[in-house]
Amino acid sequence: AAGSAVGDTVEEELGEGIPHEDVYLYEDALRHGNSIVVAYADEGDQEDRAKEVLNNAGAEDIETLRERWWDELKEGERAHYQGDFDLDEPSYRRGYTAALHPQRRGKAYSDVEDELRTAYVDTELDRPFQYGYERGQSYRSGRVENP
Repeated sequence: AAGSAVGDTVEEELGEGIPHEDVYLYEDALRHGNSIVVAYADEGDQEDRAKEVLNNAGAEDIETLRERWWDELKEGERAHYQGDFDLDEPSYRRGYTAALHPQRRGKAYSDVEDELRTAYVDTELDRPFQYGYERGQSYRSGRVENP
């Protein structure tokens, strides 16, 4: 329950400029015992200095965090997948992470399909996407039950 409570707190406390679709990454970082630091800086020198300070302290950017998260899951998802995972992985992964958005948590694919078509206008919502979405929902419910 602690992991879920932390996740709910992260979701509620996110400020402007923090993408809610990345909440699952912040939750995962906290589950791994890491800290989250958010720096609001004006563009230019202040932004450059903030990046320098964070980099010197060993901070990871969101893209690095995102790739590490997926790398930890990827082989398990590959083993579970029925089909050509290498071919379908990009669509599958998009569906998987789409399911982790706070507004879609616990919602069946059929209940959010219209919203997904709007949010992913440049993406074909093919079978790998749908299957990834369903697996993402399972991942989330497993994390709530076993933080």
